[in-house]
Amino acid sequence: MEKMEKMNFDDFTLALSINDQTFARDLHSYMLANGCKATFEEKKTSLLGSYKHTKTKKTVINVLAKKHGLLVRIYGENFGKYSDFLNTLPTEMVESINKAGDCGRLVNNTCGPKCTGYDFTIDNKRFQKCRYNCFEFLVTNDSNLFIKTFVEHELTARND
Repeated sequence: MEKMEKMNFDDFTLALSINDQTFARDLHSYMLANGCKATFEEKKTSLLGSYKHTKTKKTVINVLAKKHGLLVRIYGENFGKYSDFLNTLPTEMVESINKAGDCGRLVNNTCGPKCTGYDFTIDNKRFQKCRYNCFEFLVTNDSNLFIKTFVEHELTARND
């Protein structure tokens, strides 16, 4: 079994660029203020931050510090409540969704029966994607505001 090294948020941010540090601090503060518990650890290929909703005990987002930058993986279980927002995503984020793996259960009826992928439409294009990498976005100057807004929509839906 892979040994994971626990770390704190400050240690996590040391691996980030200055721009990514600012974004990560803002997101971290927002998540904690909205009822999430954070954990940070070192994995084989990246540093991982995980934010769990304290009421549901389910992960809302993961943040991954990789060599090419900071990634945010959003578990958008309630995307149906804010599906109009998906149509506002910039091209680079839609391309990221398009490149994500298809959901084996939705597309081929493979994968576990409890596995639930995401089935949605953006600009009349249907996506059936795996929940584990569907909404995983690289933080850039163009995407950071959309990522934050996406997270806000998901947390608001979970808190309702």
